[in-house]
Amino acid sequence: MRLFLLIALTMTAFAANSVLNRAAVGGGELGAMAFGAVRLGAGACALLALVLLLRRRPALGGPGRVPGVAGLFVYIFGFSFAYQALDAGLGALILFGCVQITMFAGALVQGERPPALRWAGAAVALCGLAWLLWPGAGVSVSLPHAFAMVAAGAGWGVYSLAGRASTDPLAATMANFLLAAPAGLVLAGALPGAFEPATPLGLGLAVVSGAVASGMGYALWYSVLPRIPGTVAAIAQLTVPVIAMAGGAVLLGEVPGADALLAGAVVLGGVGLSVLRR
Repeated sequence: MRLFLLIALTMTAFAANSVLNRAAVGGGELGAMAFGAVRLGAGACALLALVLLLRRRPALGGPGRVPGVAGLFVYIFGFSFAYQALDAGLGALILFGCVQITMFAGALVQGERPPALRWAGAAVALCGLAWLLWPGAGVSVSLPHAFAMVAAGAGWGVYSLAGRASTDPLAATMANFLLAAPAGLVLAGALPGAFEPATPLGLGLAVVSGAVASGMGYALWYSVLPRIPGTVAAIAQLTVPVIAMAGGAVLLGEVPGADALLAGAVVLGGVGLSVLRR
C-alpha cells in the first residue's frame, strides 16, 4: 500500500508540472526559457537544502549522472517551450507517448528482446502519435511546439532509464538538478527578452513546479524506480495525461476535442498493450 501511494503521489506531481507550466507560460505570466531556468534553480535549491537538513554530504558523481543531467536539461526546456501553445493534457499525452517509445528503444539497446505483443503495442502508440501530429488530421496542434514536446519526452525517457541505476535517489536527483541549473540559467540569460514577461505569479508557479512538483517528485520517482519492474513504471505513467487533462479542464478551462481524445485513446491503448503480460 505504501508503494502504491508513493507511485500515485509521484504521478500527481508529474501531472501538476504540466498544469503549472501551462498556466505560467501559456497564460503569459513568464517566458518559456525563464520558466525552465527558474524551475531548475528552485529544484536544485530545495533538494540541496533537504540533503543538508538530513546532514548528508552533497555528491555530484554516481552512476548514470551524464545521461541523467542531459536528459533532465532537454526535458525541462523542451517541456517549457512546448507549453507556449499546447494544452496541459495534450502536451502530457505527447510527452508520455514519446517517453514510452524512448524507454522501449533503451530496453532494446540494453539487450532486451520484447515479445510480439509489446512490438504491436509500440506500433499502435506510434500510429496514435502520428494521428496527433499529422497536419490536417483534425487535431489542432502546433508542430514546432509538438516536436519540442517530443524532444522533452525523449529527454525524460533517458532520465528515467538513468534513474534505474541510482542507489541513492535523493542524492542523484539533487546532483542532476545542481549540474543542470547553471547551464539553464546561462541559456535563459543569453536569450534576449527571456525574462519578459516575468510576473510574480509566473515566478511563483515556476518555483512551486521546480521545488515541489519536480525536485521532490523526481526524488520520489528515483526512489520508486529500482523497486518496481519497468512494465509497472510504464503502466503508472499512463495515468499522467489523464490527470493532466482533468487538471487542465478544471483549472485552466482546456477541454480537448473529440479527435484529440480519440488519438489519445489510441496512444494510451498502444502503450498499455505494450506493457501487458500474456
